[in-house]
Amino acid sequence: MYRIGTGYDIHKLTTGRDLIIGGVKITHEKGLLGHSDADVLIHAIIDSLLGALALSDIGTLFPDTDAKYKDADSTRLLTHVYNLIKQKGYEIANLDSNIIAQQPKMMPYIPKMKDVLCKILKIENSQLSIKAKTKEKMDSVGQGLAIEAYASVLLKKIG
Repeated sequence: MYRIGTGYDIHKLTTGRDLIIGGVKITHEKGLLGHSDADVLIHAIIDSLLGALALSDIGTLFPDTDAKYKDADSTRLLTHVYNLIKQKGYEIANLDSNIIAQQPKMMPYIPKMKDVLCKILKIENSQLSIKAKTKEKMDSVGQGLAIEAYASVLLKKIG
C-alpha cells in the first residue's frame, strides 16, 4: 500500500536570526522568523509525512504555544515524525521538494541539505529531490520578505 502526502510552509525573513534550511545554516544577513528555528523545508517535509498518514499537521503536533518548542531544532522534530512513520509501518519511497527564495541562492547548499535529510530519513540520495526556485521578484518571496517550501512524499507499507 502506498500513501501520498504534500506539505507547504512559509516564513518571514527578519534580522537577528540564523537562516537554517534543510538542517543547514546558510550565510545570509537575515533568518526566518518563527517559534522554532523556522526551517521551511523541514516543516514542509514534516507536513507531507504527517499528511500521507492523516496524522494532522506540524502545528498540531508541535504547537507554537508550547514553550518547549521555542527555538527548537527542526531536525529533531523531523526525527520524531520519521519515527512515527516507522511505527505506523511505512517507509519513504521518495520525497520531492522545492525551496522558493529570491535570495540567497540555495543551489550551493543543496548537497549538504540532502546529506542531512537522507541521514535522518534513512533514505538514499536518489530518493530525495531538493530543487531551488525564485519568484522572479514577484510577491512577498520575490521581494525578499519571505522564503517558502513545498514537499511531496510517497510512503510505502513495509512488508
